[in-house]
Amino acid sequence: MSGAIIVQEAPDVLQPEALRRRLDTAGCGAVVSFVGLTRETEGDADVLRLEFDAWQDKLTPVLERLARQAIHDFGVLSVAMAHRTGAVGPQEPIVAIHVGSAHRKEAFAACEWLIDELKRQAPIWKKEVTTDGEKWKEGLG
Repeated sequence: MSGAIIVQEAPDVLQPEALRRRLDTAGCGAVVSFVGLTRETEGDADVLRLEFDAWQDKLTPVLERLARQAIHDFGVLSVAMAHRTGAVGPQEPIVAIHVGSAHRKEAFAACEWLIDELKRQAPIWKKEVTTDGEKWKEGLG
């Protein structure tokens, strides 16, 4: 597999551009990126922070497996992914995914699949802390 998998623990802020620079772009004609941010509001409440808890021993292997599968299934050349754990404030990056490919169509498809599967499979749990209180969000990711 070509790329990088990083689990960024708070208080360190995830740096999407630094991660993108770690992406192997040899042979690439396209790089597609997704960066997920903490929203400032949820409904009528202000979001104070999101708190991410993870099964640390399993998180990196799951992300690596997803990256390998994307490279195989979509024919892309490289993947770099990072996810924060701990407290993440409004407008801070939570997750970053970069996909390098010879062509844009495959890169877009792989990037979309990766964020969807990360949310389905990664052992990450999210608590939302707002001005209305705290609430664990259902499901993984």
